[in-house]
Amino acid sequence: MLKLRQISDMYNIPVYTDTGEYFGDVEEGIITMTKVFGWRVKATKNSFLTKVLGGAKGVIVPHQLVKAVGDIMIISKAAVPSYEDKEEMAQAEE
Repeated sequence: MLKLRQISDMYNIPVYTDTGEYFGDVEEGIITMTKVFGWRVKATKNSFLTKVLGGAKGVIVPHQLVKAVGDIMIISKAAVPSYEDKEEMAQAEE
């Protein structure tokens, strides 16, 4: 059965990756004329985004990467910015 929700009901719900990491909180939904385009997720204290982004406030997650929505939002690990590659490259240059 399909459940409908208002976009405003989604604000401030926690976002987790499909591997179980806390990613951040939904700040707002980005919509086009007929569909949801993506979600602005803010980096909160102790979130994975804070570790990856440093001083940035958040990221936009395309709606195609959202796997499930309920009391929390689950997104694909593909939405996570990669920072391990940068660390490995820096170590390789040394």
